[in-house]
Amino acid sequence: MDIRFLMFIIIILLLLFFSPFSCGTDIMISSTNLSDGRTLVSNDGSFELGFFSSGSSTRSRYLGIWLKKISVQTVVWVANRCDPINDTSGVLMINSTGNLVLLSQSGSVVWAPNSRNGAQNPVLQLLDSGNLVLQDRIAGKSETLLWQSFDYPTNSWLPGMKLGWDLRTNLNRRLSAWKSPDDPCPGDLTLGIERFNYPDLVMWKGSNKYFRAGRWDGIGATGLRLPEPNLYFTFNVTINEEEIYIIYYLKIKSIITAIVLNQTSSRLQRTIWNEDARTWVVYSQLPTDDCDNYGMCAAYETCFDTTMPPCQCLKGFKRKSQEWNSVNLSSQGCVRNNALDCQKGDGFIKFEGLKLPDTEHSWVNRSMDLNECRAKCLGDCSCMADTTLDVKENRGCAIWFGELLDLKKVQFARQHLYIRMSAADSGIGLDISIFH
Repeated sequence: MDIRFLMFIIIILLLLFFSPFSCGTDIMISSTNLSDGRTLVSNDGSFELGFFSSGSSTRSRYLGIWLKKISVQTVVWVANRCDPINDTSGVLMINSTGNLVLLSQSGSVVWAPNSRNGAQNPVLQLLDSGNLVLQDRIAGKSETLLWQSFDYPTNSWLPGMKLGWDLRTNLNRRLSAWKSPDDPCPGDLTLGIERFNYPDLVMWKGSNKYFRAGRWDGIGATGLRLPEPNLYFTFNVTINEEEIYIIYYLKIKSIITAIVLNQTSSRLQRTIWNEDARTWVVYSQLPTDDCDNYGMCAAYETCFDTTMPPCQCLKGFKRKSQEWNSVNLSSQGCVRNNALDCQKGDGFIKFEGLKLPDTEHSWVNRSMDLNECRAKCLGDCSCMADTTLDVKENRGCAIWFGELLDLKKVQFARQHLYIRMSAADSGIGLDISIFH
């Protein structure tokens, strides 16, 4: 055998043996690092962490996580979203205090997440869920979570990822779209939990509400037209003194899917990978129509996506003005046919088939029944409507103050909205469905 060829083989074997870790491992420890060109791969091979270039530019390098089992690189998380490294010198390491740092060629810190200091044995691991976790692993003791990427999502909502608030630390987990398909820096489109007494899943454009899913009724969001049961996903909502979040899981593990906030389309898109066509297929998206746009109609109007104009007064209400703006499809809203008279005894009309109103001015009690809720509302002249908080458990109370906003027709609505009306209008047993 040629001596030069033999020496070449020996050198290659030595490099592989003494390299910090081989491609395919899911763990990085403090004595190693991750340089550009090397990766961490989750144990089941679903996700990969490494450096990538976005768009046509190969100079701008980002540290991110992408789906590994498909032919089209799909990035689901980015560390240095607005601070690309302009060459391939980037290195991810665990520093002497046990924290993650991303360094450039000059040694300057490009990205460093906040985590607990003083870790004795910090270990970075890419989990099968796509969550990148930094833990302190001490033999004989439980693992301590120092930091995780699921707490700092970018534009992708993965199964098992909480979207919402950790009230103990005031951590707000929310999605933010890429500025463009080639620029992972955040655009102005965001999605998160609006933290009122009655939490709601909301999409914003800048500081303005753009879409509201409708609050959770114990089974699903009241503004989403989704039949039950859901064949593909399980959604759960947690609301307590420590956390407010929504999370989902796959019922069919073999499906490759993601929920992505898309700046270009201004949509939250559920996409499913089609292996035969080798492309992503949009399974569903929000908003779905003009009636999903926040504030499409004014106070006490319901938005119908099949009528023109789309905004119609609720039964028992009339327009404040007959003038209709055909340019932006808006009106001045509606008022009751007969004014309320709190002292003489108002009543309620039950409305069916509605997305419940904006929850900004609302109050909830999780133990009251509907009769107690009704009495609570009638005892406050500023209360305009009430409903059962949880239809699954048939308990709890929610009441609204002020004008009722952002109503729309919803086919699969499970909750009834009881709107306060004058004694003349609130006939006993008068129930109104908007599907008639």
